[in-house]
Amino acid sequence: MRPQDVVVLLKILSYKNAAWYSKDLANDLFLSTAEVSNSLNRSVASGLLDTAKRKVRAHTLIEFIIYGLPYVFPQSPGSITRGIPTAHSYSALKNKIISDELFVWPDPESDIKGYAVEPLYPGVVKAAKKDPNLYFSLAMVDILRLGKTREKKIAISQLEKLLNEPSTKY
Repeated sequence: MRPQDVVVLLKILSYKNAAWYSKDLANDLFLSTAEVSNSLNRSVASGLLDTAKRKVRAHTLIEFIIYGLPYVFPQSPGSITRGIPTAHSYSALKNKIISDELFVWPDPESDIKGYAVEPLYPGVVKAAKKDPNLYFSLAMVDILRLGKTREKKIAISQLEKLLNEPSTKY
């Protein structure tokens, strides 16, 4: 698995059962079509995607995100930079998680300052700006990469809701 594989699978889920093509994923995620193809193949091999490469195995994906991702793609906050909020700093969580720390994906176009969090791959910021549902799910993933126990419980609950109710919008 590579970090972008998780983003590809979450993007497929964000299509909400609409038809999609590899070129759609490539354009929406700022990846090449070859990178998308390789990602889909890795996801099939790891059991996260069905053999037809169309349906994400949501239960398996959530297990991987919860139990594997923090160990495979760990993250520690970096220096203060401008960027877009992620993890518990995501706007929809302001009432649920109160913290003096602000975590951001570096983005020179943003006016928000916080501790830098390296996204799963460089195109994440652009992809998240285009898709609020993807942005939400990636912020929850970052909580699992960075957060404390209480924060992780909230993220797990939100991710399970997202994966079990694909029509939900955030």
